Amino acid sequence: MEVAEVGPVYIYMIHDLKEIDLSPAAAGFQVMVSGHSHKPSVEERKGVLYVNPGSAGPRRFSLPISVARLTVSDGPVTAELVEISE
Repeated sequence: MEVAEVGPVYIYMIHDLKEIDLSPAAAGFQVMVSGHSHKPSVEERKGVLYVNPGSAGPRRFSLPISVARLTVSDGPVTAELVEISE
């Protein structure tokens, strides 16, 4: 588990979401980043942005090779999945 602060935004990074032992919203985190499943996704839950960037390394299963780009600006934090071609 790692925590990053980007301006006013707190980002909680953990390998497997099943290992979370706190409430991200209650703890003041705006973004949760995980990657255990390697399945790229971006979704909001209870005001927290959950991001799985996927895998930028060798292809896993039939999943795309991808990364995620977080944008922290004056508005809300946004995330974009970016597929990488082989």
